Amino acid sequence: MNARTEPAPAESDATARPPHVIARPPLVRELLLVAGLFLVYKLGRQLATGHTGEAFHNAQRVWDFERAVQLPGEGAVQSLLLHGDGLAHVANTYYAAVHFPATVAFLVWLYLRRPAHYVWARRVLAAVTAAALALHLLFPLAPPRMLAATGLVDTARVYGPSVYGDPATDSLSNQFAAMPSLHLGWALMVAIGLIVATRSRWRLLWLLHPLLTLLVIVGTANHYWLDAIVATALLGLALAVVQAPHRTATTAGRAQGKLVPAQARSEEQALAGAGR
Repeated sequence: MNARTEPAPAESDATARPPHVIARPPLVRELLLVAGLFLVYKLGRQLATGHTGEAFHNAQRVWDFERAVQLPGEGAVQSLLLHGDGLAHVANTYYAAVHFPATVAFLVWLYLRRPAHYVWARRVLAAVTAAALALHLLFPLAPPRMLAATGLVDTARVYGPSVYGDPATDSLSNQFAAMPSLHLGWALMVAIGLIVATRSRWRLLWLLHPLLTLLVIVGTANHYWLDAIVATALLGLALAVVQAPHRTATTAGRAQGKLVPAQARSEEQALAGAGR
């Protein structure tokens, strides 16, 4: 036996990293991607402006369709908010302040704690947003708060706070992009992503976020029921196309305190080598 032992070659990063550990995507690239997605979202909404007549015509069609298929009236939800000024104000605040911060916080947490799920969630959100922008261009739609036939109150204008200005002069947002509701689409993705990425026995409670969002967007007369239905359908399609990551066998085996077959073989080979 040769008394001198040669040093083992250094393992590459890819070899040394355990198979269940997923590297985070480069931070700068991700910031640029998310910022680019937001800019496309804002610019795309601007392209849909200037279709006032078509937007109101489509709004009447949506309202008549909902009544024809006997969907519950949006007014039933709004009546709950109008029992007091405070409740309507809280709903308007939720609509204005939770949408973007909750989604950003969701992505940041996934990036830091669940990088594999982060990539999946970002792709799903991008797909849903792109599909929504296309529909905004193809089907401009005035929200129910603008359609006199609904008899609904613009709660943001009456009770505040409001994220929208006068539709005739508002150059920051396209108010005729009601369908689909990205408020609901993003909120539902946040809940699904957290349910998939966590293992708490209480994780189904994350569904309260899209449920509350649904009641808010309808009760404040910013969206029709059909806007929420279409958003849910688009999200379902995106989830079907972009598959969620799964825990590896190694991760699952460690969670149960057991060795998976691959680990067992690796340790057996190491012991055999030590005995030689």
